[in-house]
Amino acid sequence: MKALVCSLVFALVSAQALAVTAPAADPSSIEQQMRELNWYKPGSIGKLTDKAEFKVTEGYTFLSAADTDKFLKLNGNLPQGNSYTVASTKKNWFGILNFSPEGYVKDDETIDADALLKTLKEHNVASNEERKKQGYPTLILEGWFFPPRYDTENKRLEWGTRLRDENHNLVVNVSTKILGRSGYTSAILATSPDTLNEDLEDFKKALKNFDYVSGEKYSEWKQGDKIAAYGLGALVVGGAAAVATSKGGLKAIGLAIVAGIAAVWAFIKRIFMRKQ
Repeated sequence: MKALVCSLVFALVSAQALAVTAPAADPSSIEQQMRELNWYKPGSIGKLTDKAEFKVTEGYTFLSAADTDKFLKLNGNLPQGNSYTVASTKKNWFGILNFSPEGYVKDDETIDADALLKTLKEHNVASNEERKKQGYPTLILEGWFFPPRYDTENKRLEWGTRLRDENHNLVVNVSTKILGRSGYTSAILATSPDTLNEDLEDFKKALKNFDYVSGEKYSEWKQGDKIAAYGLGALVVGGAAAVATSKGGLKAIGLAIVAGIAAVWAFIKRIFMRKQ
């Protein structure tokens, strides 16, 4: 089986992977339920709480938090309550966005990739125990696909990891965090290995339609604003959850998202083709 590829830009998913599996429910039922979701049309604006917006342009769509919960369920996931979907209507990817109000993350930290990988592997063991309890398949972290790198101009942190599922299939995660004045936005981009490069470029193009609202941009930080209790390195290993773990709190970090890439997105593309 070919490698399974998941591109992430999500807060708590950094220690986990996007396991690509087909939905178990009846395909016709899933397609009907997906058709009933309120997919945003070009010209509309999707709001991520009161912090950021996604302007829907030709070739893309958006789902509210309520509809994203339904979408996640259709993909075999637990609803999150505060996540949003961005998707291509022409290519083979979709993304899950989430805002974490953790405060202003200072970006002056030197990243130690080796130390972060060690921590991620420790969290991976704990997370797999939790996944087993909840009936989800385990994923073993092997190492970096590429180590963390920070884009100072766009205030985005990106890294990639390599994992194996229980059938020894390769899972690749590419993760990014978009920093803002009072927190950061994360998203999970799910795609296939055959179209990874093309879809990743298209996803980055789509993210140009994302921006923080006035007063919430990273450059608008003011003295007295809340500052996050961690820096860039902690974002890679789970943000606030990682800090809690280091203090003896949380033992399992990460949100496991299951996405049936080929099956699920085939349904969605048919929905938009029929609308056209």
